[in-house]
Amino acid sequence: MPRVARVLVVAPSWIGDSLMMQPLLMRLRAQRPDTEIHVLAPAWSAPLLVRMPEVAGIIENPFAHGAFDWAGRRALGRRLRGNEAGAGFARAYVLPNSWKSALAPYFAGIPQRIGFRGEARYGLLNECPPLDKAAVSRLVDRYCLLAGPLDGATPLPHLTSTPEQQRAARTALGLPQDVAPVVFCPGAEYGPAKRWPVRHYAALSRMLEGPVWIVGSARDRGVGEEIARLADGAATNLCGRTDLEQAIDLIAGARQVVSNDSGLMHVAAALDRPLVALYGSSSPGYTPPLSPRAKILSLNLECSPCFKRECPLGHLRCLEDLTPDKVFATMAESAD
Repeated sequence: MPRVARVLVVAPSWIGDSLMMQPLLMRLRAQRPDTEIHVLAPAWSAPLLVRMPEVAGIIENPFAHGAFDWAGRRALGRRLRGNEAGAGFARAYVLPNSWKSALAPYFAGIPQRIGFRGEARYGLLNECPPLDKAAVSRLVDRYCLLAGPLDGATPLPHLTSTPEQQRAARTALGLPQDVAPVVFCPGAEYGPAKRWPVRHYAALSRMLEGPVWIVGSARDRGVGEEIARLADGAATNLCGRTDLEQAIDLIAGARQVVSNDSGLMHVAAALDRPLVALYGSSSPGYTPPLSPRAKILSLNLECSPCFKRECPLGHLRCLEDLTPDKVFATMAESAD
């Protein structure tokens, strides 16, 4: 019997980028259905990865974002050489562009170590496909290119969420089972220049019928509280009350989602929910929501996208002038 093709994928460190990775996993499985894919990823991403049917196993990447730790990476490589699941890996795909991210597969002695050249990773990687960034503008397509030349449409990310999981999330949070809420995702890890103003979210919540649930991490708790306060009871703040798994299942049960350009925006797209994605300082050309049900709203001002954490001109017109009325009208067009 032919030996199972065991593959290691070194994952990125952000929710959105991790979802951009999934179509690569789909391509690998399509090319060889018996491929067993293990993902080296931060512990926080496990609830995301277990919702990807292509992932056979998750190996915790213990290094904080930006940490070097030569000795730790060497020790991790040695563990990967004789990993717990049996025989070693035949191939490794290194998605982050950093030099240090390629160390563990190198120390593991994985024969094929594939990734873009990035930070001059000569020797650490032994297969570096050429990348024309102008011709391949989307991150999801760049990741897919690591599995060979692009041959047709890139598959769309898809996360699983069962009715049982959705009921369990609502029960744990004391939320009603018999409603289809609108979910707001007002966070954006990168900075304020990607965040639609809280007063706009609050105004929109007052325009909507039925419950509005605000979902985000503990870092978004203050933003969620401010939206709920300004909404005069029209929205419920759940930021910081959910873990990532529960957030996935709450979004899966939404009738519509309104989100900044953030990781949860990509989660909503991968769950195939009607989505209005709000863009300010960033560009949908690089990491758009990958769903035919997503509507992108951007004013396309001449000063945007600037890709800054804070508005360099001090006015944030790219989001301030994106009014709740415009978002409401788009939601009406894209409703189930």
